[in-house]
Amino acid sequence: MSRYAAMFERLGGARAFGAFLMLGDPDFDTSAQLLDAVVEGGADMVEVGIPFSDPVADGPVIQAAAQRALGAGVRVGDCFDLIAAFRERHPDVPVGILTYANLVVARAGFMRDAAEAGADSLLIADVPALEAEPFVRDMEQAGVEPVLIAAANTPDATLHRIATLSKAYTYCVSRAGITGTHAGGEFDASLVERLRAAGAPPAVFGFGISTPEHVRAALSAGARGVICGSAIVDCAHRGGDVAQFVRTLKAATGNESPPQ
Repeated sequence: MSRYAAMFERLGGARAFGAFLMLGDPDFDTSAQLLDAVVEGGADMVEVGIPFSDPVADGPVIQAAAQRALGAGVRVGDCFDLIAAFRERHPDVPVGILTYANLVVARAGFMRDAAEAGADSLLIADVPALEAEPFVRDMEQAGVEPVLIAAANTPDATLHRIATLSKAYTYCVSRAGITGTHAGGEFDASLVERLRAAGAPPAVFGFGISTPEHVRAALSAGARGVICGSAIVDCAHRGGDVAQFVRTLKAATGNESPPQ
């Protein structure tokens, strides 16, 4: 059983809270500490970014985090080292990578290296469903679960393709545009219903989730979980208590499972 499947089974009817961090931000050692902090705060799963110079899906907070990591000299190999060390400390917490096609294509054996480091899933943000199959095939051969993005305006035919290709969960964007903490999105219950009808993996909302109210709204729409990114990254950058911030958002899920 995959770590994601085990997580959803363990939660039962409860909902999952996912925390996103940019690997290497602001430096290697602090990044490792922040990964531990989100688990301490109760994150059920962790999503990590690999710093990239042209992150087209990311808003200013995540872009700035990537630039700080790149400025600190963090590269793809360092990111896999961070994941591997995290996996040793937290053997049961699902870890998903969110990155871009340039990095995947440029590094021979990217999928294999991700799997060997202990990553469970991979979402390539700038690869549309119609072009995803070769990437998905490589992921599955390496033992990494593919994650695809769905939106409220995604046509039914594409949703069925996403349902076929995705494995760990389905990343549902709550709004058009980029990641960020401004103007939380609308959580479309019909998208969750359409994905369920298509047989897709559990729907998890992201993009724009930064408050307990956003968490509750997303879950009220039927999602099995949420992922918060920019608000956590901003909290860390400002020197805030990341574990406590995550704890506050996690509480809005009604999921009292202990941190792992």
